[in-house]
Amino acid sequence: IILKQLNANTPNSLIGNLGIEYTYAAQERVEAIMPVDKRTRQPFGILHGGASLALAETIAGIGSMLNCKPDEFIVGMQVSGNHVSSAHEGDTVRGIATPIHVGRSSHVWNVDIFTSTDKLVSSIRVINTVIKRK
Repeated sequence: IILKQLNANTPNSLIGNLGIEYTYAAQERVEAIMPVDKRTRQPFGILHGGASLALAETIAGIGSMLNCKPDEFIVGMQVSGNHVSSAHEGDTVRGIATPIHVGRSSHVWNVDIFTSTDKLVSSIRVINTVIKRK
């Protein structure tokens, strides 16, 4: 997949508004970075858990799309996360999505989010539903 094309499609979307940038995309792994700044932090200066979930759903969604047939598309069904430490304003976090299950009707992804020093911030499970185009 061409990262330049993926990143070019993000302006004027939640992905672009949060500053998410894809850095690797394949069927078996998707990675992206996101700044911890005024768009993604809590008032206390640490990464907002909702921004972490948005990053996770974004990269798991691309991963599922890469695993779909041309006549299929995906929608998010469930996102569940555990936040285990914090990332502070000025840092950049990195999300890594790997598939747990790629079936005909659903995909399950694990997404881990790390600080720039590789400290685990969140571990998130994303379930996507595969839908046939009509």
